[in-house]
Amino acid sequence: MPWDLDNERPIYLQLMEKIQQDIIAGIYKPGDKLPSVRDLALAAAVNPNTMQKALSELERGGLVYSQRTSGRFITEDEKMLKQMKTELASEHIRDFFEKMKQLGFQEEETLLLIQEAIKGEH
Repeated sequence: MPWDLDNERPIYLQLMEKIQQDIIAGIYKPGDKLPSVRDLALAAAVNPNTMQKALSELERGGLVYSQRTSGRFITEDEKMLKQMKTELASEHIRDFFEKMKQLGFQEEETLLLIQEAIKGEH
C-alpha cells in the first residue's frame, strides 16, 4: 500500500517524516535494520533515488547510520529518540492550539475541552 504523500511539499521531506514517525512510534526500534532502499521505495511507490535522498538526510541527522555491507540501522541513542519524540509532540500541540484559536477558543476553553474529552474516554 503506497504511503500517503501529497504534491504540495517535496516528496523526500514527506518520506523523512514518515520514517521518523515510524521510528518514534516504535515500528522501528533502536538498532533495527531498515528495509533496503528499493523495498522502502516500492512500499512508498516512489523512485529509489528519492528514497535514497530521504535516507541520506536522516543519516546526516544521526537518526540512522550505515554499515558498509549490512545496510542502514536506526540509531541506538535513546536520548536523541526521546528528544525527537518530545519535539514532535510539542509541534503537534502548538498546531492544535493554533487551530483552536482560529476556531475562536481561548487556551483555557481548549484545556477544559481536552479535560472533558479525557474524562469521556475513561
